[in-house]
Amino acid sequence: MNIRHTTEKDFDRVMEIYAYAREFMAAHDNPNQWGRTNWPPAELIRQDIRDQHSYVCEADGRVVGVFYYNYGEGIDPQYRVIHDGEWINDRPYGVVHRIAGDGSVKGIGSFCINWAYEQCGHLRIDTHGDNYVMQNLLRKLGFERRGIIYVLEDNDPRVAFEKPEKE
Repeated sequence: MNIRHTTEKDFDRVMEIYAYAREFMAAHDNPNQWGRTNWPPAELIRQDIRDQHSYVCEADGRVVGVFYYNYGEGIDPQYRVIHDGEWINDRPYGVVHRIAGDGSVKGIGSFCINWAYEQCGHLRIDTHGDNYVMQNLLRKLGFERRGIIYVLEDNDPRVAFEKPEKE
């Protein structure tokens, strides 16, 4: 598999993958994370592409996954307040959001998250409380549950995870 920046030419394929992900989540007892709001909206994905924070995962020349990645100091304002826990430290970190695969290749989520971690060595991610598939994957990849955060899109709590810095 290969990771590269998403281009405008990938837009329709990316939106197909997000539609598949909404169906997958609904079928796996997580209908509310993206389903109620038809998340993520097209304009947000176009902005991610323009800002060069959207990435696709390719296998055999086909786009099979997509995610948002960014790195820096305090880059995610929604992570400033954490409830029922705390972040490991306040050093610069990477974030992964809106990760999805098309279901055709096993291991897309692991591959993309590991790629992001290799870019920065300190990664944060959150997921809906009903997204047990993602929570199990994050624990398997060495992430620790750090607390609860809230996002602007809705008022549903998100379980926040962080993978400690490499030593």
